[in-house]
Amino acid sequence: MRKPMKISIIIVAIVIISVTAFIVEYIHQSLSDEVVEEKSDQEKAEDFVEKMKPKVEEHLHKRDIHHFIKTITFEKDVTINPMGDITIDGYINNEPEKYGFSASLQYRAKKIGSMSYDPELSYRFKDWDKFKDEPELKENYLKRLSEKEREQYLKDIGEKE
Repeated sequence: MRKPMKISIIIVAIVIISVTAFIVEYIHQSLSDEVVEEKSDQEKAEDFVEKMKPKVEEHLHKRDIHHFIKTITFEKDVTINPMGDITIDGYINNEPEKYGFSASLQYRAKKIGSMSYDPELSYRFKDWDKFKDEPELKENYLKRLSEKEREQYLKDIGEKE
């Protein structure tokens, strides 16, 4: 009577150990699949950004009516927002504090969704000819700048050598 009971206990222990090992392996596999999927999404986003950088540069040069842009630098961080858009940041002429920009890229549409610019960069893109009837707008902008900044701005938009 003792032998069958020992055999039963051993069989139950083996079954419990086997089931536990199977569950642990299943959970481990599920977690590693999720990590691989997240990493592959990030890699896809980084590859997409590399393909879109020339389009972002083209967009910036179209906005640059005064031919102010000498260099365009992209930051390494690529983020995916909750809506699925991919964001890449950068800056112009080696001045990240003054001339930064951000591009929101749409992966499915394969296009630039939107772009935003630091205020100083935005002013470098301004077409003052559109405001000929309101010259005070440009004057008010120039008045808020220091003399050095004013001279640099006028050089940047091609109005001063």
